[in-house]
Amino acid sequence: MKRRNRWLCAALAGILLLSCPMTVLAGREESEQDKDVTLAPYFFIEGTDPSTDPFPLKGTEVTANVNGAIAEIRLIQRYANEGENPINAKYVFPTSTRAAVHGMTMTVGSHMVRAQIKEKEEAKQVYEEAKSEGKNASLLEEQRPNVFSMDVANIMPGDEIAIELTYTELIEPEEGVYQFVFPTVAGPRYSGQVSEEKAEADQWVESPYLEEGTPVESTYDITVNLSTGVPITNLSSSSHKINIRQEQDTKAEVTLADKDTFAGDRDFILNYELTGETMNSGLMLYEGEKENFFQLTVQPPKRYDPKEIPPREYIFALDVSGSMDGYALNTAKKLINDLVSDLKETDRFNVILFSDTVWTLSPNSLEAVKPNIDRALQLIEDQKGGGGTELLSALLTAYHIPKEEDAARTVVMITDGYISNEKEIFAHIRETLGDASYFAFGIGSSVNRYLIEGIAATGMGEDFVVTEESEAAVAAERFRTYVEAPLLTDVQIEFDSMEVYGTEPSNVPTLYASRPIVLYGKWRGEPGGTVRITGKRGGEDFVEEIPITEESISRENEAIQYLWARKRVEMLTDYSSDTGSQVRKEVVSIGLKYSMATPYTSFVAVVEEVRNPGGGSKDVDQPNTLPFGVSGLSVGGGYMTGAEPDTILLILLLFITALPPYIQKARSKTKSPAH
Repeated sequence: MKRRNRWLCAALAGILLLSCPMTVLAGREESEQDKDVTLAPYFFIEGTDPSTDPFPLKGTEVTANVNGAIAEIRLIQRYANEGENPINAKYVFPTSTRAAVHGMTMTVGSHMVRAQIKEKEEAKQVYEEAKSEGKNASLLEEQRPNVFSMDVANIMPGDEIAIELTYTELIEPEEGVYQFVFPTVAGPRYSGQVSEEKAEADQWVESPYLEEGTPVESTYDITVNLSTGVPITNLSSSSHKINIRQEQDTKAEVTLADKDTFAGDRDFILNYELTGETMNSGLMLYEGEKENFFQLTVQPPKRYDPKEIPPREYIFALDVSGSMDGYALNTAKKLINDLVSDLKETDRFNVILFSDTVWTLSPNSLEAVKPNIDRALQLIEDQKGGGGTELLSALLTAYHIPKEEDAARTVVMITDGYISNEKEIFAHIRETLGDASYFAFGIGSSVNRYLIEGIAATGMGEDFVVTEESEAAVAAERFRTYVEAPLLTDVQIEFDSMEVYGTEPSNVPTLYASRPIVLYGKWRGEPGGTVRITGKRGGEDFVEEIPITEESISRENEAIQYLWARKRVEMLTDYSSDTGSQVRKEVVSIGLKYSMATPYTSFVAVVEEVRNPGGGSKDVDQPNTLPFGVSGLSVGGGYMTGAEPDTILLILLLFITALPPYIQKARSKTKSPAH
């Protein structure tokens, strides 16, 4: 009878704990109880005031013009106020990690204003002053290299406001396949910060999301115009149903086929190939009024026999946090199954599982023989998503696993990337780069590409994004091909006649598989001579020469200056924890000179007419939809409302008093590494 009572107490305590509400209301005020609350996204709950429009963003239109390998994107956000009160709207949205955002306009009725680029603090001040004076104003700020926020002030009842952004990015082929990706939704981010101590740069993390199944009030439309100069083949989308209009084999227009289904809950992904062999190494020159820029593409040599590759050690780190629950974790299981099952017996491997805590398959890496592989696969199959995402702890665990002397260590991260401490991750990878190379698999329909691409960029590896389970086997095969291919090392590039400076990246990386190296830089003098590329291939010398001709120069290559500026800022800020005054000064200079949004420069636009002299606009945070396949467990961050501290302590006391028999019983059994 006593055992039964203890069981009832434990069950009651668990029910009471689970019954505590785990979400917070939109627009909640920070109170004394919030001081120890973790910074986190929250579920949006519509207010009871029918006079305030809670969904001011009515539609998003995207037009991407892809010329060769350079994409010029025009993004239009349309805001309207269908309520009775003036409002100030805020919206958090993603862009490509590699995007150079270099233009913004705001249109209110007949007024069209071109935004000015200013230092971040000055732009914020201009916006706040216009807002307080009752003027229409808009402010674009970079929160992360792939996350921006848009603030629009004094949207009056009946107003329609259009904000247009322009940005440029480079599309690099992988295994001969070009992929244009347009991110549509910024997924919820896990953060270990206390809300009261949140830094200004992290405030966007505390954003509202619609619950799963909630109808979306806005529209989303995407059009891609391709013009490649050579015939396009195998044009398809793995994310959306599309219509393709192709009157010429070198040009195509791609639009969404299903206009009635909301397209903004997953990344738009467009794949295509170009006929013939992969494009040769080549040089593009842009001659500007004050500065000249170049873009050099170095294609890799042929691969070597995989038998020449030495034994390798693989450490697979799998995210089993709450945001991975369900579809994403099932996809990750399929992926890691494919990765682990195909290891060679000469390889060694280990598996790390991480959420709030970290577990390892073994203290030391194991031989890739069937019993060990079966043990790893069973451990992975037993996992269910839950908890936060302590990715840095997983990396530290991988670092401290004893390393085999004769093997090349490769750390493979598998995650949706919903964290907010990306730069800490990059800093650790840079510090340990001599001990391992790093690859990253992003799992889900709207992964944090900044993290996934940053792990690969700082770890001199490669990134892969898997949006659905059927893609796991293909991604695994691509990874195997990549790591087994021989490398072109000790790469050196020389211009024998032109004066070249400001090259980015400053150090030429190792050349892997069929992904090219792309260099940007500036040049002076008369163009001519050759570009000489040298390196080591399988222990032998490699040489390639590219002639520089008049045909290399084109004023149509203007986008190269923005790509150079973006790459320079990326190297200074995106993957660097150095935020000193000198770095900030250089980034500000680049942002102002090339009219580009950076961590320290923002776009601001103001219509000088006073529209709201009485003030009193209400702040409205536009809620995001959850990315397709992402569980509601990714939202909330552990908020507990509606339960007093004394009640919570009583529940915990009941729970603890019921535990001793079960703890004693558990001690007598062998504990699984994943529990």
